Amino acid sequence: MHKSKNQKNQTEISRKLNLLAKSSFIVLVGLIISKVLTYAHRIIIARYFGAEVYGLFSLAFIIIGFLVAFFSFGLSMGLLRYIPYFRGKNENNRINNIFRFSINFSLITSLIAAILLYFSAGFISLNIFNNSGLIIFLKIFSFLIPIYIFANIYSSLIRAYEQIGWYSFITNILSNIVKIIILVIFLILGMKVNSIIFSYFLGILSILIMSYIIARYKFSDIFIKDNLDKITAKNTRKEFFSYSWPLMFWSSMSFIFFWIDSFFIGYMLDATSVGWYNAAVPIAALMGIAPELFMQLFFPLITRENSKGNKLVVRELTKQVGKWIFVLVLPLFLLFYFFPGMFIRLFFGSEYLSAIAPLKILSLVAFISASIVPLSNNLVSMIGKSKLLLANLVFASLINIIFNIILIPKYGINGAAFATLLSTVLLSIMLLIEVYIFVKMIPFRRKMLQIFVLSIIPLSILIYFKDVMNNSLLGFLLLIFFFILLYTLLIFLTKSLDKHDFSVLKAIKNKAINIKKITFNE
Repeated sequence: MHKSKNQKNQTEISRKLNLLAKSSFIVLVGLIISKVLTYAHRIIIARYFGAEVYGLFSLAFIIIGFLVAFFSFGLSMGLLRYIPYFRGKNENNRINNIFRFSINFSLITSLIAAILLYFSAGFISLNIFNNSGLIIFLKIFSFLIPIYIFANIYSSLIRAYEQIGWYSFITNILSNIVKIIILVIFLILGMKVNSIIFSYFLGILSILIMSYIIARYKFSDIFIKDNLDKITAKNTRKEFFSYSWPLMFWSSMSFIFFWIDSFFIGYMLDATSVGWYNAAVPIAALMGIAPELFMQLFFPLITRENSKGNKLVVRELTKQVGKWIFVLVLPLFLLFYFFPGMFIRLFFGSEYLSAIAPLKILSLVAFISASIVPLSNNLVSMIGKSKLLLANLVFASLINIIFNIILIPKYGINGAAFATLLSTVLLSIMLLIEVYIFVKMIPFRRKMLQIFVLSIIPLSILIYFKDVMNNSLLGFLLLIFFFILLYTLLIFLTKSLDKHDFSVLKAIKNKAINIKKITFNE
């Protein structure tokens, strides 16, 4: 009996891992296109308009990001947990109830946020950042807040129903294509700063329109009014909101320290320094691709399995995904840490070389964050400890603010990067302790240490030949290719992969072979 149950668990683990692999292949395609387009949008702004305007755009993006996160009250993240949870229990009426509540509540809060930002744009721009150029960004972006919040709700709905193909297309590809096309058209027509503002505005609007259409087409039943009795409906909304509001900044977790840094750099220094710093941030943030490949489906999966009591499946899924993330993110960390100047010149140009030291520090931040924070966050959220996640984030953010205030006046943007490193290490330690206490798990495999040690070999070769190439960009790109190739070969030769890894690789191979058969229903 025990053997049969164990075999059943192993089969379920393999099935879920293969599902994650197939979805990650779709997400990978979307992310590659997304990153190319996102960086093209940023690079056009940074190179065409210069560091100051790029800094103003970054500040406006950060301000609206904070407002969207706060005034959404985490409802989109709550939907992401409770829809799979209620689906696992076949309680569709409760899904309808929390969805309608999210729409009605967000309509009110988003309008309040938009009005506040519109009428405070002048005060924020002149009294906090001493730059009148920020006013136009904030005033137009204020109209974007309701659009942004509703776009998050409908895209979370698509993700909660595990329609990862559509989610990836809408959020990663469609919106970025719109941004690039609009930006280029407006620049050709002679528009200056407004081309940045309206390209970003229309990109977010495209997410809302398309995600609403998909939701209406695929989940039309969710728009039907539920028939719960008043007491059950009230308790459902109360439970949902109680879980959701502490997660108001969770969706921005990976960027919130960067946002705090940029805010204080803009306040204590100037918009140009913000522009330099935000040349390092998106490069380091490339490491976020690795967890993003799996997190879009990982959280709904573990939530459903946990609601069914399948603890072993949750544990094995977590450890295996943690290993995959580590394998993918490690080479990027080594490249960004040891060769920051090459990447800054490649993406943003020599004007932004002041970001070399911050990029070294932020690459370590991104490595720690990608390897630990997403998995641990998802596990703590899975068991409903959303208030604990909020406490973690508030405490770590306060530490970040304190060190920004202390370090930026003395060390400039390097001090901001170091403040974020300290905050990230603290947050990661707290999350690991909480996962161990509440979920009885350490989300790592021992093979990860072996993989880290073997990575030193290709790194040493890369460092040696990089000096021989005399900083040639083309030569450096070729060395990166051979670095990745040798790193991959060593992983296979040292038997760092297990049976689950090979099963997943086979699934990915089959997915690649049958790429023409991929549909958005998968």
